[in-house]
Amino acid sequence: MIMVDTSAWIDFLRGENSMFRHILHELIEGEEEIAITGIILTEILQGIKEERPFRTTRDFLLEFPAYEPVSITWIRAASIYKECRKNGNTPRSTIDCLIAAVCLEHDFTVLHKDRDYEIIAKYTGLKVMKIKGTL
Repeated sequence: MIMVDTSAWIDFLRGENSMFRHILHELIEGEEEIAITGIILTEILQGIKEERPFRTTRDFLLEFPAYEPVSITWIRAASIYKECRKNGNTPRSTIDCLIAAVCLEHDFTVLHKDRDYEIIAKYTGLKVMKIKGTL
């Protein structure tokens, strides 16, 4: 299962000419198993100003299974943050730590465009999709 972070979804939804959009498009077309979380859904939807695209995007994203944090997930997210900080690489986003914790709990790989995940992976074993090449 691949957890797609907000950063990759934004490229996809905006139709950006990026590797992330192309990879996500291929994953969807290939019927790969893709997951989201409520926080990813929130981050994406809060950036959409108009009601019609909001509803269309919401309905599209709700087709993917959502994996939500439970109590231990929040604690694991804090531990991830602390471990990275202890090693001199403090993540910029608590949300990324939370998404990483969900991924670690379910053994998901994360598709992202955010340097925090590379930092987190260095100290936790988080699986990240390696993007090679450019368009």
